[in-house]
Amino acid sequence: MFKTLTLQTSITRAATQQRSVSVRAANRPLWFPGAAPPSYLDGSVAGDRGFDPIGLGAEPRAMAWYRAAELVHARWAMLGVAGILAQEITHPEQWWYTSGLPENLPAIEVGGKMNIGGLLAWEFLLMHWVEVRRWQDIQKPGSVNQDPIFTGNSVPNPETGYPGGIFDPLGFSKGDLKTAQTKEIKNGRLAMVAFAGFTLQAQATGKGPLENLSDHLSNPWANNWTHNIGVCHVPSTVDVSGLTLKLTCLWPGAPM
Repeated sequence: MFKTLTLQTSITRAATQQRSVSVRAANRPLWFPGAAPPSYLDGSVAGDRGFDPIGLGAEPRAMAWYRAAELVHARWAMLGVAGILAQEITHPEQWWYTSGLPENLPAIEVGGKMNIGGLLAWEFLLMHWVEVRRWQDIQKPGSVNQDPIFTGNSVPNPETGYPGGIFDPLGFSKGDLKTAQTKEIKNGRLAMVAFAGFTLQAQATGKGPLENLSDHLSNPWANNWTHNIGVCHVPSTVDVSGLTLKLTCLWPGAPM
């Protein structure tokens, strides 16, 4: 009898937990209506829609790293997409895909054309330092809040990836931070998809996104992706500071 009661109690507890999970899932937005999110995606993280089909975030440390990685990629994508559109509006004669080549970089009054090798060296050093600091903050939240040079300066850093202080001049972190975080990551995910689309479009047509949009609207049946398969407008090689680099094309087609 005792075993029977124990079994019934266990079944009841399991059913209650299952109902609780179902109710929580029903009360939050999910990637697909009626989907059952994994237990570790409980909606506490901004932008969590319960989507992790291969269990990348099952381990808490991995979850923290993937979350930080998505956030930083989302921010870079938003900057990149905005930059591509701004350049095409202000300098439509320059194709954004080749704007980073040495011959297309702006001239400097002292020394002439910008040296791509020096530029890359500085980018590597500065980005390495910033990424190491970001990694330290992920491993030990709050450990890099203080300015390493001007030690009297620090940021509140209410949450990893959201330093606040001088990085939040409009004070979003003082209000509904979760809502602001959700808006940011949703726009960032859209920007990552947009950047991938811009890249494939550029390789397939050799044009910027606004020109592609204009062409498509002018003649949707003739200007669409089905008419560009097998054509890639990426050059086969580029010369950078005396080095000849071979390029590949993500779009199905051989480089020109």
